[in-house]
Amino acid sequence: MFEVIYKEIEEKQEYENIIKKVLKRCFQEEKIENFNLYITVTLTNSEYIRKINQKYRNIDKDTDVLSFPMFEKEELRKKIRDGSFFKHEQVLGDIVISIPKVIEQAKEYGHSFERELSYMIVHGFYHLMGYDHIKENDKKEMRPKEEKILNYLKITRE
Repeated sequence: MFEVIYKEIEEKQEYENIIKKVLKRCFQEEKIENFNLYITVTLTNSEYIRKINQKYRNIDKDTDVLSFPMFEKEELRKKIRDGSFFKHEQVLGDIVISIPKVIEQAKEYGHSFERELSYMIVHGFYHLMGYDHIKENDKKEMRPKEEKILNYLKITRE
């Protein structure tokens, strides 16, 4: 279902426990838990995510989360409908998260580290599923899905 890679930061079981809980619920919510789908989650520092952001998005600054989906939204939906993912393991995509940014934003927004990391995972997951938030209509579709997962897991903003 997922693999966690640590790039230039210390490994912590706490991170992996949060990621496992959140991704498990995401897969259940989207009814893809029985498919042979795989996500790589890279946890890193601000410098490394800045390099990735520069290389792939031509934006020379650090950020909190980057997502690299393997499928376009319609292609993914078709594969889910026809059961293509039962046959062979497929990579759904990669999520890269800056742990220092998660810590910083948790303090800034006044909530827990768990809540901020969980949000980054859910947010990245829905990007892999083809959702976006650039246009207001897209945001109205993506945000409720994110909040539903976090509310189900009782991971609140407090």
